[in-house]
Amino acid sequence: MTTVEITPEERAALAKALLDALDPLAAAVRARATGLPAERMWNAEPVEVALSVLSAWKLVDAEVKLLTAGAAATAGSYGASYEQLGAAWGITRQGARKKWPEAVGRPAARPGLLELFGGTAELAEDEAAGGWRWTATGADGATGGAAAGHRTREEAAAHAGAFLAAHRQD
Repeated sequence: MTTVEITPEERAALAKALLDALDPLAAAVRARATGLPAERMWNAEPVEVALSVLSAWKLVDAEVKLLTAGAAATAGSYGASYEQLGAAWGITRQGARKKWPEAVGRPAARPGLLELFGGTAELAEDEAAGGWRWTATGADGATGGAAAGHRTREEAAAHAGAFLAAHRQD
């Protein structure tokens, strides 16, 4: 298995970005739980603030798991094996099969079709515009897409997958 590592500088930048993204979520969670305005979050008892932050991290953790499953399913739809998925995640082939049981062995219904999170997206190359585009319908019925602005099929698929993840039915 190959282990992917990041530099200390990358780790610090990632931690800062995650904390910056978490602040509004933690404030909103605390505001809903207490009925107090979000801007008063940091004026509470330290234990209450810490528990609000912990609750927000739980929400982030659940979202990361869904996005990870989507990335594994996308890789599987392109032909990645469980061995490759495991190597990318730093686990065994068997561990990858257990973690993402649906990721491999379910090729797209047709080339350019992505089926994730209960929704579908179609990817198409637009040679005239010089790029890839996508259109999607999420499991919640929302539709979206992007004109040919993506350089590769994979980039378009990543954006379409993010849309489908955001419009899943829980």
